[in-house]
Amino acid sequence: MSGKTIYRHHNFPILGILIVILAIVIFALIIGLIGTAFAKVGFSPTTVAIILIATFLGSAVNIPVFRLKTTVPIVKEEYVSFFGVVYRVPQVEYGERTTLVAINLGGALIPTVISFYLLWKLPSAIIYAIVAVVIVAVVNHIVARPVKGVGIVAPAFISPIVAALVAYLLPFNTPQVVAYVAGVLGTLIGADLSNLHVIPKLGAPIASIGGAGTFDGVFLSGIIAALLA
Repeated sequence: MSGKTIYRHHNFPILGILIVILAIVIFALIIGLIGTAFAKVGFSPTTVAIILIATFLGSAVNIPVFRLKTTVPIVKEEYVSFFGVVYRVPQVEYGERTTLVAINLGGALIPTVISFYLLWKLPSAIIYAIVAVVIVAVVNHIVARPVKGVGIVAPAFISPIVAALVAYLLPFNTPQVVAYVAGVLGTLIGADLSNLHVIPKLGAPIASIGGAGTFDGVFLSGIIAALLA
């Protein structure tokens, strides 16, 4: 089970890029090059750095929730000889497989808990956050695509950019909090949760909410929120 639920989603080049981005932002937080509006809810720059690191490291951990039975076509080839000529005849059979639906620790669980904590500490942001989450969710639902063998995939920069723009357009004095919440919840709802019904058709061995196809958007939303602060 651990081999199925603990693994890295990215190849080394992408992983390296994310590590460099994370290192730059953490360094900027520590030396005070960028401030943090999260101080209003008790988050120091060090706390924000720890959250970002935990989100990144937690991306390798997927917590099993339930299993779905999926039916996938299996193409087999048969050959028929007639008058000395061999003909290739594809045969399609349908086999039953199981898809493990999981919640990604770094891409779903940790940022969701942080999002609700932020709203609990700053209740005046709730209405604005709901509006922003709906907008980001709709955009993600439009751009997200089901990929066979992988799950639901959404472009990495869509969520943080849309979340940041919406947060700054709304008349709220702490847009960083709205940007973070909208980037996280909007991505998870719009890309993953709203597309759960197509998972059985993809034939993926594991479908992780907040995992492979959507983790980048969630992670970068945290990065952008920290930079905006």
